[in-house]
Amino acid sequence: MVPGAAYSIPLHHDSETHAVRNQVAPAVGFNAFADDVVLRGAIERHAPWATDKATALGALVGNADVQDAARLANDVVPVLRTHDRNGHRLDWVEYHPAWHQLMALAFGHEVHSLAWTAPHPSAHFARAVQSYLWNQVENGIACPTGMAYAACAGFAGRPEFALWREKTLSTAYDARRLPIVQKTGAVIGYAMTEKQGGSDLRETQTTGEYAGTDGDATLYRLTGHKWFFSVPVADGFFTLARTTTGVSCFFVPRLLPDGTNNAFAIQRLKDKCGNRSNASSEIEFRNTMALLVGDEGRGIREILSHAHLTRLDFAVGSAGLMRHALTLAVHHATSRTGFGRPMSQLPMQENVLADLALESEAATLSALRVARATDDMAGNPTERLLARLMTPVVKFWNCQRASAFVYEALQVHGGNGFIMEHPVARLYREAPLNSIWEGTSNMMCMDVLRVLSREPDSAEVFMHEVHRGGTTGRDHSRFLDTLRIDLSSASVHEGHARALTTRMALALQASELLQFSPDTVSHRFVESRIGGQHAGVIGTLRPGRDLSTIVERSAVTSH
Repeated sequence: MVPGAAYSIPLHHDSETHAVRNQVAPAVGFNAFADDVVLRGAIERHAPWATDKATALGALVGNADVQDAARLANDVVPVLRTHDRNGHRLDWVEYHPAWHQLMALAFGHEVHSLAWTAPHPSAHFARAVQSYLWNQVENGIACPTGMAYAACAGFAGRPEFALWREKTLSTAYDARRLPIVQKTGAVIGYAMTEKQGGSDLRETQTTGEYAGTDGDATLYRLTGHKWFFSVPVADGFFTLARTTTGVSCFFVPRLLPDGTNNAFAIQRLKDKCGNRSNASSEIEFRNTMALLVGDEGRGIREILSHAHLTRLDFAVGSAGLMRHALTLAVHHATSRTGFGRPMSQLPMQENVLADLALESEAATLSALRVARATDDMAGNPTERLLARLMTPVVKFWNCQRASAFVYEALQVHGGNGFIMEHPVARLYREAPLNSIWEGTSNMMCMDVLRVLSREPDSAEVFMHEVHRGGTTGRDHSRFLDTLRIDLSSASVHEGHARALTTRMALALQASELLQFSPDTVSHRFVESRIGGQHAGVIGTLRPGRDLSTIVERSAVTSH
């Protein structure tokens, strides 16, 4: 061919180079409650009255339109509008319509409110199931639902917040920028963290100056800066500021009663690794009107009373996120072939899937056990101690495990899982966040040490709890005996806190599985996690024919 001459080979632009085959269709058409034997069994045991609610929400997880809304809400991120075109301050955030669609669904299904409105026992447990299911829809929405859940505890018994509590409990989501009296429902936020303090709320520098009273409300004016504030378009939010007597808790309405803006400015939105649908911001208080919550100078104690509920929600939410990652992984592996058979039947892949299923079931049951204890905190001293101790244990462990779990679920998908448009990639970016929100892993372990120190009976109560399922043999008994000795010692070195909390989490998970799961599941868990036959890497179970049964137990069915 002469250099520079045109190619003489005819080009057929309409011809196909290959047939698309052996690609996995999206996981749709299933019900995340009805098809989940673990969750369904838990509801049947503890809150059968909530079955219809869970079934209705479970259907949304497998709904293709809802899944697409979750994708859109994360792809088209919120935008900050500081001013209008004429130069007036707006301090508003615009979301994709999919965000508002999802918010309406979550609030309509009582993800935020069921614990406070249900005229039945086990209401916190039933609400935890709803949150678990919602975390399989879209995790960014789980932030405002969780904050509303906790806020209702802060409003309870305080006449000045009666209207706020009523609106927060509403199932009618209302995105309009209006005074609270004109809203059909309220969205509530929390703005605690400052850049110099992080998790150390004692370092709060924002100041509050007494401004008089208005009926039952004690008013202050706040000045300062907050480093993280999610959902900055919330109708009102809890925050901390330093007064003459110490750090105090306040509630800041977004708009004043006359409809004018309260005096605070959104400085910027955070460009987060995950949780992209949910706007997180920095804000500045500028002589901002706020209502005192509780006693002045006791703000940290006040806000930590809410934190029990948000920490429970993150333990539950991480379990739900793991369950969704498992659903995607099993669906992919059973639908795609490799080396002449379904991937789920390849021995190494089957081991990975079975191990993920064990991890997911243990995370689910342990989180729901904390929710059951929360239901009985007021009237049962034993359950109060358990709730106080188990909440940081399970929050630490479930959130800690979620990232490693989703990493393995992503690997099941190969390169397809690392593509941004795939839902498992969104879970991969999302998973680390729950370990940070409402107290890092280290903060949770410190909280465990504080409970053991301040509540001397808590160690024995916990040990009684983890023996409920019995033991499976010598290794399990020795594990619990050693744990009892360590818990009963006068003090635990702070540097040992993570190791101790990890062992406590595994002991609780084993007990729950032995009580409520088939022997195939519970004995495999104990053998691998407690008996020393697990290398700390997913997919290192002892090979056996029962692994396929464990995988099949975790699968969902498209209808």
